[in-house]
Amino acid sequence: MASDGTRTFLLFLAVLNLSNLVAGSYPTTLRDNYYQTSCPTAEAVVKKVLTDHFNGVQFGLIAATGIIRLAFHDCHVDGCDASVLLDGPNTEKKAEHNGFLQPTSLDLIDKAKAKLEKVCPGVVSCADIIAYAARDSVVAAGGGSFKVEGGRKDGRVSIASHAQSQLPTGDMTVDALTANFKSKGLTRDQMVILSGSHTFAAGHCHNLVKRLYNFRGTGKTDPSIPPAFAAQLKSFCPKKTFNDTIIFSLDQVDPLSFESGYYKALQQHLGVFTSDQSLYDDTRTRPLVNQLTSNPLFQKKFGDAMRAMGRVGVKTGSNGEIRKNCRHVNPKA
Repeated sequence: MASDGTRTFLLFLAVLNLSNLVAGSYPTTLRDNYYQTSCPTAEAVVKKVLTDHFNGVQFGLIAATGIIRLAFHDCHVDGCDASVLLDGPNTEKKAEHNGFLQPTSLDLIDKAKAKLEKVCPGVVSCADIIAYAARDSVVAAGGGSFKVEGGRKDGRVSIASHAQSQLPTGDMTVDALTANFKSKGLTRDQMVILSGSHTFAAGHCHNLVKRLYNFRGTGKTDPSIPPAFAAQLKSFCPKKTFNDTIIFSLDQVDPLSFESGYYKALQQHLGVFTSDQSLYDDTRTRPLVNQLTSNPLFQKKFGDAMRAMGRVGVKTGSNGEIRKNCRHVNPKA
């Protein structure tokens, strides 16, 4: 028979395992300053690549919107594992929902990776580069800084259909959005806060035409859109001849900086997508929207929510690798 000490130890392991299941997939290997010893300049290298582009190219800051979006589209599909970066005929990049990933943003991740491979070969993951780059993009656009944990491994699998089924869409209600984010271990409040990234984001007509011309299958415009705003949106997206390369801001109050104007726009019923405006129209989420019109509060909560998002579905140990090239899995040894 097992001794009392052995029983106690086994009980401890069982409780520990249960607590890990309850806590979700947050890996204990993630930590701040992860590369402090193995690659001390890792975060600085990523920041310099981005800053050189933002400051050195006309309209360079546009790439910041793409990088912030890239981070969400990576983490929300099978976890924060840089699977969104993989090239191939049926990878996440090929999904319709990822049709407007910015080439410049992808190139900047590649450039940061190439520089890090020269400084610290085989050390810094592409998944961590995305996370650092997203933080630096928020700051460059006028948002607050926040600590970013490192220690993610890069995934080896990327499937277009997973992006189609897992990414939220612009016609979702609060209930649908809440369920979508809950499936990733994120709360309704975190969903509302992360939606604030739309303060520095652009939309495309294909996500809007149903709201403008066939809302809920009625063949009519969403009646909650103020008439003047509806006319403006229709001028961007004519019913039969819209150009999906045209982009428009999702923040109708202050679209040029990363601040709380997005939530102020929702208060004025100027949310572009149904998924945006529903955050204010739904009485369960409206109080938080009202609170987040305070820019200092929004900046603090957004940083916290990004840290939570950065823990979703992280690959560690043998479940992942450190890619040499962010667009391709490593060759088998």
